[in-house]
Amino acid sequence: MISPAAADLEADDVVRAAIELLHEEGFDAVSMRRVAARLGVSPVPLYSRVGNKDDLLDAVADRLLADLVPAELGHAHWADCVGQWARALHERLRSVPDSRLVLRTRRWAFVDASRPLIDALRAGGFTEPEAVRACRLVMWSVIGFVTVESASLAERRGGHRSPSVPGGDPAGVDQADADALFEQQLRYLIAGLTADHPADLPKFGI
Repeated sequence: MISPAAADLEADDVVRAAIELLHEEGFDAVSMRRVAARLGVSPVPLYSRVGNKDDLLDAVADRLLADLVPAELGHAHWADCVGQWARALHERLRSVPDSRLVLRTRRWAFVDASRPLIDALRAGGFTEPEAVRACRLVMWSVIGFVTVESASLAERRGGHRSPSVPGGDPAGVDQADADALFEQQLRYLIAGLTADHPADLPKFGI
């Protein structure tokens, strides 16, 4: 990337460089010194643009979760909205090569990303506490799945037998298994939410 002069450096330049380092070299490579070196400046101006390293990692996480779903999310059936939002969150989180960033992300970054889903659930007849609870269940489910998924794919040993039931090989899972298991978990989750909210039985295909 083209390195801006220190005087022209903006917060977006710093966050973008940090994200590039994260994807190329991993979580441990993201330091103020390494980001500054990538930008061709001293570390000093970075602190006035983004704060300290924790602030930088927060900004990276905020960027990761920004614009998670389109505004049209609220016009679909609430169950379809859950599926669309959960898949978008899953895809965005597993694009990060190290789950430590996901696990350290501030709660408020996820809260901001969840607002479209809460609005869709409210439009679907959920009360505000019910919508918040449902969104929290979906969010925690996806975060937990991504964390275990990345570790499981990295730790699988030996050949994969491709059993008839996805995820049924004691030796571990491959990416196709993980994708199938995520869809199954999502179906179970939506079925559970439907059981708690039976007034409007969804007609959807996932």
